[in-house]
Amino acid sequence: MKFTGTRNYVATDDLRMAVDAAVNLQRPLLIKGEPGTGKTMLAEEVAEGLGKPLIQWHIKSTTKAQQGLYEYDAVSRLRDSQLGDEKVYDIGNYIKRGKLWDAFAAEEQVVLLIDEIDKADIEFPNDLLVELDRMEFFVYETGETVRAVHRPIIIITSNNEKELPDAFLRRCFFHFINFPDRDTMRQIIDVHYPGIAQSLVQEAMEIFFDLRSVPGLKKKPSTSELIDWLKLLMADDIPDEILRERDQSKAIPPLYGALLKNEQDVHLLERLAFMHRRESR
Repeated sequence: MKFTGTRNYVATDDLRMAVDAAVNLQRPLLIKGEPGTGKTMLAEEVAEGLGKPLIQWHIKSTTKAQQGLYEYDAVSRLRDSQLGDEKVYDIGNYIKRGKLWDAFAAEEQVVLLIDEIDKADIEFPNDLLVELDRMEFFVYETGETVRAVHRPIIIITSNNEKELPDAFLRRCFFHFINFPDRDTMRQIIDVHYPGIAQSLVQEAMEIFFDLRSVPGLKKKPSTSELIDWLKLLMADDIPDEILRERDQSKAIPPLYGALLKNEQDVHLLERLAFMHRRESR
């Protein structure tokens, strides 16, 4: 069982090897990389490529590890007991399964995505160590032990917003998705827009990589933003000549809102354009 990419996702050789290694080692695959490099999409495409169901657990700053296992709704049980509801005698009626429980209980092997784990509290990864290691957990309210019917393929993504604990890292297979080079970027564009004019791609990529090389840029444009920008360029039918003959004294590219996402970077490019105009006088 090997992951070879899909028609919608260009996977480099290193990434394919990382997925296969994690599957063979039966360890979670920890994926890091710039935002917009396809970390979350990887799990979706691995599930499609291997023919497995996908369960997604998107982590927020308020997410607790316990929520991935189960939650006990004591408030509802108390209310039902006051109303004389018969279902209060079965505590299982108030246990809500989490995403890990769903993955463990699945009748076939699934791909489990734990997305943006670094958003949660620093203790979040440590609180899942035993469950991810032993593939089981104990439900105290019912006295049952939930064991994985099939060990899920676990993909964990991180944007490096905070460091992850060493004990957690030891249990993972790690891969960093490097930013695509020009050849890989062309393949990605071809997947999204098979009929796009290559002259437009060439000029757009020149501007895109020039932007990424600007010193001091707070947020470099990502792959997904280039894809969005190309879509707008095609929708507005902007000729590639406009991109090719761009004036360096006007450093802001057309429809820049798809590439630049904060005012500091816009102001930076405007200052660079102003300096270029002064130097050219």
